[in-house]
Amino acid sequence: MSAILEEISKFLQQGRAPAVKDAVNKAIEAGIPPQEILDGGLLAGMNVIGEKFKLNQVFIPEVLIAARAMNAGIDLLRPLLASGGMENKGTVVIGTVKGDLHDIGKNLVKMMLEGKGLKVIDLGVDVSAEKYLSAAEEHQAQIIACSALLTTTMNEMKNVVALVKSSPLADRVKVMIGGAPVTQAYCDTIGADRYTPDAATAAEVALQLCVGRPND
Repeated sequence: MSAILEEISKFLQQGRAPAVKDAVNKAIEAGIPPQEILDGGLLAGMNVIGEKFKLNQVFIPEVLIAARAMNAGIDLLRPLLASGGMENKGTVVIGTVKGDLHDIGKNLVKMMLEGKGLKVIDLGVDVSAEKYLSAAEEHQAQIIACSALLTTTMNEMKNVVALVKSSPLADRVKVMIGGAPVTQAYCDTIGADRYTPDAATAAEVALQLCVGRPND
């Protein structure tokens, strides 16, 4: 990895958005391909943050600051990536299930997904099964990710799974679930494809599903 990309990664991990922007500009001027800057600089730095978050070495405030720094760099790269045909690693439709208005966990997963280079369609909170399905169809998503914080709303995940499995999308869309009351046992009971206990793991599993690697 070039010194400039290492610099971008380091500044991102420190949450230094202006320094990230300067370093990204420097990398562009040096003729480094935009996709390489994204993968080797911004996403590499966010991967480190994701691992540290999983190990409780950094916490939500640090993740938010790092994500802000990443987005500052991506804003500079976006027009260049668009003109060069940005590599699409996959698309995830995410939301908090119907009846549930909590979004901190969902927002954290969204940031981690974006940190893996995935496109995220955020439907917000109080999302019905039909809305998840419609968005997955519209955006040709590989994954529907459902979040819930309440035991009273997590049962809505069962409706999402049932609707997906009875639809034409059954063969190509996976349903991932997560949230404080959700467990692997519940995932198995309702027939969801994956349960993950934290945001960083959710992003890793989503990437594996999208690029077709096994995840056992």
